[in-house]
Amino acid sequence: MDTINALIMGIIQGLSEYLPISSSGHLEICRQILGMDLPGDEALQFSILLHVATVLSTIVVLWREFLPLCKAFFTFRKGPEFNYVIKILISCIPVAIVGVCFKEFVEQFFGNGLVTVGICLCVTAALLAFTYFYRTDPHTAVRGADNKIPKGRDITYLDAFIIGVAQAIAVLPGLSRSGSTIATGLIIGDKRSEMAKFSFFMVIIPILGEALLDAKKIFEAPAGDSAMGWIPMLIGFLAAFLVGCAACKWMINIVKKGKLIWFAIYCLIAGTICIIF
Repeated sequence: MDTINALIMGIIQGLSEYLPISSSGHLEICRQILGMDLPGDEALQFSILLHVATVLSTIVVLWREFLPLCKAFFTFRKGPEFNYVIKILISCIPVAIVGVCFKEFVEQFFGNGLVTVGICLCVTAALLAFTYFYRTDPHTAVRGADNKIPKGRDITYLDAFIIGVAQAIAVLPGLSRSGSTIATGLIIGDKRSEMAKFSFFMVIIPILGEALLDAKKIFEAPAGDSAMGWIPMLIGFLAAFLVGCAACKWMINIVKKGKLIWFAIYCLIAGTICIIF
């Protein structure tokens, strides 16, 4: 992999991890367009690197909220922050079950072809569109004093589990994780102002856990010559991290304003193109 391809992949990962357009689907589209055919171990190593970069960007952007959560959890200080961490842990249960027990089955059954990606992108588009029209319907939306933005409720423990199920289903390539979790939270009535942050926090543990499992596979694999140098890896990491920081801030504001419909249109167009071509 050369530095240009690494830069492009890093930018794609940084954007698509936070925007509801599916990072796995867009990385696969990018690989097809660029004609990239990395060996399995190198592709896995680079994928881990990019995902860890976006996790770090979440922590950096939301550090004011992240540090109190860590402090409350590790000191067992009961309160809103401690309860919030418990909700995050509950949300991780479904994806942990899928990741440990069914990951290989899902990868083998559905694959990573563009047709699969296209279908899942269209499903993402339908979900985002339904969320937009459902939550802005005057007969279903809970509106504030300004009669514009639905207020919603605080995330409950049951809500956290339901949102976690949505995250587990989103392991399919092309089905947006952030789109699925945010849309699910909005559909069941949670606050717009909280859903984006909760969605970004709840993915930290699964990504780091998967990174550790995949790193174990890399170390257990036979040693061999690597075609990927450290410079492309560094460029990809920095691109994913910096773009991820910007995309994280952008997505939080988008969710608050309820503008997910534009991503639904984009996913429908991109999904249709993938299926046709």
